[in-house]
Amino acid sequence: MNRIGFAWNPYSERAPELLERGRAWCAAHDVQAWDAPGDARDRIGAEMASTDLVCVLGGDGTFLRTARAIGGSGVPALGINLGRIGFLAKVETHGLEAALDQVEAGDYAIEERLRIAARVVRADGSSDDHACLNEVVVARGTRVRMIQLEVEVSGSHLATYLADAVVVATPTGSTAYSFSAGGSILDPRLRNVVITPVAAYLSPLHSVVAGEDHEVHLTLREAHESALISLDGQEDLPMSVGDRVEVRALPEPLRMIEPTGATPFYDLLRTKASLLPY
Repeated sequence: MNRIGFAWNPYSERAPELLERGRAWCAAHDVQAWDAPGDARDRIGAEMASTDLVCVLGGDGTFLRTARAIGGSGVPALGINLGRIGFLAKVETHGLEAALDQVEAGDYAIEERLRIAARVVRADGSSDDHACLNEVVVARGTRVRMIQLEVEVSGSHLATYLADAVVVATPTGSTAYSFSAGGSILDPRLRNVVITPVAAYLSPLHSVVAGEDHEVHLTLREAHESALISLDGQEDLPMSVGDRVEVRALPEPLRMIEPTGATPFYDLLRTKASLLPY
């Protein structure tokens, strides 16, 4: 490795100390280092062309913000957990230096995670594009009134939900909002999406898994006020009746570093579940 970036959580009291440890490791191994807050999307994105690895010092939120900046560049990410749950972090804070030693020695695997594109098509025909690692959510606004969402999969009508929201999640995001709404957990190495309504009224379809070749359309048919589109829980966009979100798989995955000996996913799933406050 010649150059490592450190994307850190600016709201964590422990992040500065961990950042200094990372910089000290780089200095001792003649590796250049740069750092930026995880939400400095433009700064991180500008560094990708000359970076071999991005270490994410934070929880899942910091990882998701950093992943949006890394995009489809192919630069791998290594998560160091400063959060409470940390499904996206492969390493706890005490193991930072050991993990960097492993990466330098080539003692690791690359796990490719599906990313999805969300094209927001407005009723007037205008559109804009976004990329997500976890999920795309169409949800009601601030009033506690259900919205009506038509869901199509590759042109076939799946359902029209009366619900608080509908989540389209990647395997990575299947352990987040989709799971809390009753959706299945997918192996993170898969290239599928899971479509899960939230608090759906009289719906027989509670969660559906679609393959990577399918495109999912969510069209807002009725709302008592404007709804919203949430992208990875990091960015919210307004949505009006007649607007549509088109979700499809992206060919370029996010590449995640998994040091040899890291906790396997299903063991991690059991361990992290025990940390939840119930």
